[in-house]
Amino acid sequence: MSFSYTPHITTPRGWSAHLMALALCIAAALTWTGSASAKDSGKGTQDAPQAKAIRASLAKQLPNLPAIDSVLATPMAGLFEVRFGGSDILYTDAAGDFLIQGSLIDLKAKRNITEARVTELSAIAFDELPLKDAFVIKRGTGARKIAVFEDPNCSYCKRFEQGLATLDNITVYVFLYPILGADSVKKSQAIWCAKNPGKAFEDWMLDGVQPDTSKAASCNTDALTRNTAFGQRNKIQGTPAIFFADGSRVPGAISPEEVEKRLAAIQ
Repeated sequence: MSFSYTPHITTPRGWSAHLMALALCIAAALTWTGSASAKDSGKGTQDAPQAKAIRASLAKQLPNLPAIDSVLATPMAGLFEVRFGGSDILYTDAAGDFLIQGSLIDLKAKRNITEARVTELSAIAFDELPLKDAFVIKRGTGARKIAVFEDPNCSYCKRFEQGLATLDNITVYVFLYPILGADSVKKSQAIWCAKNPGKAFEDWMLDGVQPDTSKAASCNTDALTRNTAFGQRNKIQGTPAIFFADGSRVPGAISPEEVEKRLAAIQ
């Protein structure tokens, strides 16, 4: 999780140094730069009956924690999901005396409950993406659609693009998201300002052809600033970040076979 500042915590009387360190770590981990567009569904729209007690206990013992969005019962007896900042999740007991940070796995169903929950909460409707700030790469009919936030210096993005280039009948909306340093910003500006941004992007990502930077100085690159702001609001913390037409999000590179599988499931 990204965060914008280091919170100041005054040590309550009687707290040990170890407990104080724990509070600092949790508070820092849950300090975020913006809220994701996330909603609970089904029974997730209501707090568990124990929510009031859990909220009170956590607020008393860790007063610097961010505001709690919801407290929900999990499939594991006695364990409750505590949600912060849209899609940040911790787990606690019914009394709110213990905190667990990590993944909850259903061994019988072979399902990562935490991962599925975060995916649900962090989904963004495709029509809510600022597509005007992306350029388009179309192959074949372009009937199938995905959107990708990518840094031009991201090695995982280059690997992802190599696989994506093998797929047909797809429209790819590419959002330049330069988060790896000043050179990423320069390359993103050069690509965005190219006569054919899609070609300049593929030339660089697939073949290592440096983008022409000569036009960047006289070009409007506000779209890149907006992309960065959108990514911060929606917790896009790394690249590539892939969005599918059903609103689902995949953080990180996946194989072309996995892309095909996900596209087929949407149709």
